[in-house]
Amino acid sequence: MPIHNEMFGKLQLRFPEQILIVLCAFLLAAADCFAQESIPKPEQSAASAAVAASTPEGPGNALSRALAAACSQSQPEFTRYLTVRNRDSFSRMTAAARVELMKRFVLLDEPGKPAVSANPAGRPIVRCETPGGTTEMQIGGADVRDNVAFLPLELRDVRDSTGASARQINMGLVREEGQWKLLSLGVLLLDLPALEVEWDESEIEATEKDALQSLKTIAAAIETYRGRYLRLPESLENLASPQHGTPGIHAAGLLDADLAKGTKNGYAFRYVIAGGSDVGAPAKYALSATPLHYAQTGRRSFFRDSKGVVRAADHRGAVGSEGDPKVE
Repeated sequence: MPIHNEMFGKLQLRFPEQILIVLCAFLLAAADCFAQESIPKPEQSAASAAVAASTPEGPGNALSRALAAACSQSQPEFTRYLTVRNRDSFSRMTAAARVELMKRFVLLDEPGKPAVSANPAGRPIVRCETPGGTTEMQIGGADVRDNVAFLPLELRDVRDSTGASARQINMGLVREEGQWKLLSLGVLLLDLPALEVEWDESEIEATEKDALQSLKTIAAAIETYRGRYLRLPESLENLASPQHGTPGIHAAGLLDADLAKGTKNGYAFRYVIAGGSDVGAPAKYALSATPLHYAQTGRRSFFRDSKGVVRAADHRGAVGSEGDPKVE
């Protein structure tokens, strides 16, 4: 799997250039502020920087452990290297969003097996091996300014012998509670509270789109079932695959396990027979989809009426109705 061409593109989401410029300026100002804090003499600054860079708890080692956690997509371990402010926001993000954030640090889509070593100069090297590819991350020497450290990071695909896939980026860390925490990726300040709303909106848009598609999938499965068995299924479970043997009236093998259980990708699905009838009669039914966690996995509730018209509205997590606007 080749390394992504756009460095941390998904992390930036749809931020305009002006915001990034402001974040960059803020980051530089923060670095200057930290650098000036508690530094009465230049020689003290140089001494503290040398100690911070060389100790086992120095920024290089902290960054290598954070990258290893991102590689394995270990959320508890990755959280250790977030500032208190970012840690709180990280805990509120959906599981999918937290994984997406960690992916951006290693530029690989699958969870991998991390391996940390050192080059002849003693600087950390992190390898992230996945079934689809392996990324090697070499961490350079730290530029430490009291409570802030900047480290050059080179990422490359180990299968690339030409170096064409190599990417360079400067990583920023800040010392908080006596430990080094992630501060920035290149010019982008790692400010999860600021990104949280934008990220949630992106997640909501994706899950709502999936919910609409799932309604269509369920409706198609119900119509296939009716055509095959000349009746409506009693529940969505009748559309699941059988645990043993061939598909039949009680387990027709028309839906995946999640949809047959009524939940998928942050939405709950309900199926109601709206008009009971004898075998072969055109019985009617309605379908609904509601967000499992309102304002996190979705805002709109979807309702497919007995005529097959799909409607949607924000009901704050409650079930929709035939009075809702049509989905265009």
